Amino acid sequence: MTQSYQDAIDELGRVFEKIDDHAVDAAVQMLADATKIVVFGAGREGLQIRGLAMRLFHMGLAASVVGDMTTPAIGRGDLFVATMGPGELSTGLALLDVAKRAGATILVITAQPSGRGARSADRVLVLPAQTMAAHGDGEVLSGLPMGSLYEGCLFILFEVMVMKLLDLIGVDPDAMRQRHTNLE
Repeated sequence: MTQSYQDAIDELGRVFEKIDDHAVDAAVQMLADATKIVVFGAGREGLQIRGLAMRLFHMGLAASVVGDMTTPAIGRGDLFVATMGPGELSTGLALLDVAKRAGATILVITAQPSGRGARSADRVLVLPAQTMAAHGDGEVLSGLPMGSLYEGCLFILFEVMVMKLLDLIGVDPDAMRQRHTNLE
């Protein structure tokens, strides 16, 4: 393995040394308790959270992505999950407001717990990784470009959350495979 790969893996590992695993467990419980789950993320964060929605669907949960034509209305008993690494995104803040007015519970995943997105949440899961916004102050914390550290950590975080949720709700991996599309 070349040094570049090892450096990237080391950076990801340092983030997860700092994560609050109890907060991850609380977020997983929120997923398990929700009637419906709707997720939102912009840009590359959006790509990662779409992957989470897919796995939740494979587990048999009612999960959808903001902007998809089949996304249902959200309300009481439902969970709105938004990733806002930099702390706020104008579209995300507007969606948080809609979800809150509809009575949904809100989970925000962010690197900036003092951001406006976190202040709108019922629960905040802090992913302590550099985002694109943190890159603008001249201090380079990561060798990965722009917000790649946060985005890469989202993938790992979501996979760990899925593993924890599988144990919590007792889903059989074979049942997950049966829900995977056969139209590929």
